[in-house]
Amino acid sequence: MAKAKRNSDFHLLDYTVAPSERLKFELEAAKLYTHSPLSIQIEVINGKYAGPVMMVNAAIHGDELNGVEMVRQLSSVLDPSKLKGTVIAVPIVNVFGFIHKSRYLPDRRDLNRCFPGSEKGSLASRMANSFFTNIAQRCDLILDLHTGAIHRTNLPQIRGNLSNPETLRLAKAFNTPVIVDAALRDGSLRSEAERIGIPTLTYEAGEALRFEPISISAGMLGIKRVMQAAGMLRVSRKKYPEPVIAKSTNWVRANSDGMLRTVVTLGEKVEKDQILAYISSPLGDTETQIIAPKEGIVIGQQTLPLVNEGDAVFHLAYFTQDTDFVEQTVESYIDEVSDADSETITTGQITLSQS
Repeated sequence: MAKAKRNSDFHLLDYTVAPSERLKFELEAAKLYTHSPLSIQIEVINGKYAGPVMMVNAAIHGDELNGVEMVRQLSSVLDPSKLKGTVIAVPIVNVFGFIHKSRYLPDRRDLNRCFPGSEKGSLASRMANSFFTNIAQRCDLILDLHTGAIHRTNLPQIRGNLSNPETLRLAKAFNTPVIVDAALRDGSLRSEAERIGIPTLTYEAGEALRFEPISISAGMLGIKRVMQAAGMLRVSRKKYPEPVIAKSTNWVRANSDGMLRTVVTLGEKVEKDQILAYISSPLGDTETQIIAPKEGIVIGQQTLPLVNEGDAVFHLAYFTQDTDFVEQTVESYIDEVSDADSETITTGQITLSQS
């Protein structure tokens, strides 16, 4: 077996991080009205041995918090003396949105529609340009951590450009039960990174403005598996079930206004014409049903029980594989994540114990 090659100093911005060392610093993103600087916190963990440069970033949408906790946990467990390559950990990219508990920047722009940005553009464009030029372009692979939008929750899933063989390989390594072959969206970090040859995975799980233990634990397991597949960590001998790739997805929308009562949940198989939810008036004078258009798996849904006609309520994924098999894959995955050795986080919600 060839001896692992020693790593070299890693240079980022005006900082140098020696092998087996770690360093925290900040990239100034903008200034507040008071002229107080607003900065993006960054940690570089430079491994003892040579290997790829991987960035793990969260909160490009400032209200998506699960990824922030994942980055914190990752930083706490990584040992640079056992690491091959370099990890760039960025818990909060959209610091403006994070401060205001908002998806957007103060000008209501979506930072994840502004990459690669411009030095002379809007605030969002300038922030995107600074982050992309100084940080993202230095990477060999990127894990971009997200949740559902406000009042929507997602089953843990990976989205990626699966026509890129390396992106497909890493997506399978992350091993969420469902992988979505998602078209590249102009202006997103994933799109612009893939355009210059950096394989990028988007991890979607949970809901905005909440910590969800399953989503966080699943993300941590996936990040470690990607690092193993990239040669950055020692490979586990444990075998994992093959994830399934969705051939298509679509949102099922509300056909009336009112109070929403859902009767299916994330990861559940639904049949064609199955009732997914009821929409009623507050006193129950009228009631309509939301019906599944065809057989699939629920990978996202609205959590707010108030709907208007046309609201996207259920995100369904469709597969070439048998849907019963996909549902069993999801159930096995959730069981594995629930049994994983992870930090305890409570949600403030009452849970029913299984007898």
